[in-house]
Amino acid sequence: MNKLEFTLNGKPFSTQIENGTSLMTVLREHAGLISPKNGCAPQGSCGCCTVMVDGKALSSCAVPAHKAAGKSVLTLEGLNEKERDIFAKSFTVTAGLQCGFCIPGIVVRAKHLIEKNPTPMREEIAKSLNNNICRCTGYVKIIDAIDTAAKAFQGEPLPEADYSGKVGSSLPRMDGEKFAMGDRPYIDDMKFPGMLYGAFYFSPHPKIKVKKIDTSEAEKHPGVERVITYRDVPGERYQGLIYKDWPLFIAEGETTHCIGDILAMVIAADENTAREALNLIEVEYEHLIGVYDPEDALKPDAPQVHEGKDNLLDKAVIKRGDVDKALKESKYVETKTFQTQMIEHAFLEPESSIAMQQNGVLDVYSQGQGVFDDRKQIASFLGITEDEIIVTLITNGGAFGGKEDLSIQGQVALAAKLTGKPVKATLTREESIRLHPKRHPIKMTYTVGCDEKGKITALRARMIGDKGAFASVGTKVLERAAGHAGGPYNILNSDVEALSVYTNNLPCGAMRGFGANQAAFAMEGMMDILAEKVGIDGWEMRWRNVVDVGDTFCTGQVFEKSVGIRETLLSVKDAYYSSPYAGVACGIKNVGIGNGMPEYGQAIVKVQPDETITINTGFTEMGQGFCTVMIQFFSDVTGIDPRKVRVDIDTTQPTPCGMTTASRATVLGGRAVIQAAEKMKRDLDSGKTLMDLAGEEYFGEVVIDYTTALDEKTKKPITHMTFGFATQVVILDDEGKLKKVVAAHDVGRVINRKSLEGQLEGSIHMGLGYALTEDLKLKEGVPESFKFRSLGLLRAKDMPETEVILVEVNEPEGPFGAKGVGEIGLVPTAGAVASALYRYDGIRRYELPMKDSPAAKAIQGVK
Repeated sequence: MNKLEFTLNGKPFSTQIENGTSLMTVLREHAGLISPKNGCAPQGSCGCCTVMVDGKALSSCAVPAHKAAGKSVLTLEGLNEKERDIFAKSFTVTAGLQCGFCIPGIVVRAKHLIEKNPTPMREEIAKSLNNNICRCTGYVKIIDAIDTAAKAFQGEPLPEADYSGKVGSSLPRMDGEKFAMGDRPYIDDMKFPGMLYGAFYFSPHPKIKVKKIDTSEAEKHPGVERVITYRDVPGERYQGLIYKDWPLFIAEGETTHCIGDILAMVIAADENTAREALNLIEVEYEHLIGVYDPEDALKPDAPQVHEGKDNLLDKAVIKRGDVDKALKESKYVETKTFQTQMIEHAFLEPESSIAMQQNGVLDVYSQGQGVFDDRKQIASFLGITEDEIIVTLITNGGAFGGKEDLSIQGQVALAAKLTGKPVKATLTREESIRLHPKRHPIKMTYTVGCDEKGKITALRARMIGDKGAFASVGTKVLERAAGHAGGPYNILNSDVEALSVYTNNLPCGAMRGFGANQAAFAMEGMMDILAEKVGIDGWEMRWRNVVDVGDTFCTGQVFEKSVGIRETLLSVKDAYYSSPYAGVACGIKNVGIGNGMPEYGQAIVKVQPDETITINTGFTEMGQGFCTVMIQFFSDVTGIDPRKVRVDIDTTQPTPCGMTTASRATVLGGRAVIQAAEKMKRDLDSGKTLMDLAGEEYFGEVVIDYTTALDEKTKKPITHMTFGFATQVVILDDEGKLKKVVAAHDVGRVINRKSLEGQLEGSIHMGLGYALTEDLKLKEGVPESFKFRSLGLLRAKDMPETEVILVEVNEPEGPFGAKGVGEIGLVPTAGAVASALYRYDGIRRYELPMKDSPAAKAIQGVK
């Protein structure tokens, strides 16, 4: 151990460190500070842990602690009150934060910039953020926030926040100021007396036959409490949201499925000790041949990913009309094959969980997208009843679908139960990439016909999706890709098949867009190809084919209400015709899971003794603004100040809404909150005060049980309760670089304008990365790199000007007429980029990402 001394936030600080300790570890573990967040340690790539060392902004996870000796270190905890107030209010009033995990590091970067340049231009702000990643916002409102802060430091008054709580206003995010300053703890920021720490032994190769797991030496290591393996599991080891095919521990004699399989868990006094002990575990195994291409996996002699199970997990089929006849009679018919890539979610907060026994109940702190689904699987794994577990959402530092599946909550809960002590485990960035499901790569062969005027006559599509090692929700992703195969176009003859295929690659599951993105890239490409055959432009081709009320979706559902796709097309028309290098694409995305699955929204409104209000629900806040809009629904109905209202998300109340997915939380949660609020409003209108109502609870519930399964034989299929629609135009400059994106979205009704804009701006950012640069490349089931920088995420300086146009076409199913918009924002983006690139260089592109394009090369700095 070595003594380290430096000045921390203006005061002398001293501690003992081991060789190799990072400055971030000293700040978080020795000094007890939580504003520097651990997003990728020790890579130094995400910027979440940024602090100032002798006036320089540095990623503290990449700074050896000994290099801080004798220097001055500043974190957000050390800012003066004026600075804290300006930065906190600037980020909340501009909606400059969503999940919030990256923001403390960005605030430090902003302070550094403003000290050097008190009046920075927007371009200078964007460039200053080159070492900071935000996966949520698209950077537009972060730049707004820094610009606002810089002006405030020059004496300009801060904009007034709108706390009216009315629908349509921009109510600041709940706890926004705490998030901005790093004061709101995430799971990895939390500590409890006597807490132990866990670390995991992952499979060294995608497919091995495990012969023996020897933990004896690890158990002897000083500081180790115990080592957990499959032998310790009292319940069902195999879990899953739809199919129970995902083992939380691999047993001796079993075969692993991918490098994300866990063989053992070390529980120790601290994380370093636990990770040291992992190296003492000895596993005897046989290295087996895996299968890494879904088409190879379908061959009769292919190795089975799951012993005794076919590699073809599922086939989604849609057949409507007479496709062969329609194609034969078509004026133009084109067949093309498209390929999309595997994408890493790259949420900034890695998976983390804490569990502890309290008052005879097991408390589990989760960051998952469905606390009730977490509880159900943990109870099954532990062999206990659900009533013996409480799962609480602490907060969620980004998810985008990647935290739907159980990650490490089950193992951590088991560790707490076995040791009788609080246990925490947090994954490294590499472990996170190993474990959670990705976006599906899908190969799609499309045959589409049209008549001489460009009217689409028929569609045939064959899709093969790489499911990876586990089912997750992948069958539904491919089902959704099939259902969205024809985009927002009125096509009466469809023949679609989508296969979900197991491989030994990393698992694939939910990710923002859920299959609709992949299908849109293919369908929008076909629209452009046929438009050229007909002799019309891309905008006109879409105008002649988009659906309206009374038209038919690919699944056979007839649209009866709230179809705003034409309005979105009209909104971008001038932008499309303003540039020779403008590309256009349309998108559609279901709201709600549908396809025959009953869906619920529940909320309980409770009046507290101090006259504050608590809304309890089961949906997850992960940066999309769910809690904030729930408060707005409540306040609009009751007139109560939104600052007196909080939203809690746990399993203590009977609000089992299910997973926060399919852009449905706003619709289902909102309707339930409105119903509960209306009951409370009646009591208030009768003359009762909040003091009179203290202790009262009001329950709201909505049930959607009328949708039909994709394969259900019915003359009137209703596969989804409603849909979002969008048209986007991407404009390139004279060098083929991204210049501007214009995005028009049918949102039903604007609930929170700035939050809504931020959701769409963030979606566009993700969509541009999907189109041009993002790619998680695997070689025989193993990523070529686990580095955050290798993922191809766009930085602030890479983002073009973004214009969001909000189109309101009332949705009767929605709260105050609103639709969910969490996913639709990036459905058309890749197609619009491909369209623009073709207009620029005449090259059709059929594979994502389009790294060979001038737009991608400009981002990558390649000539």
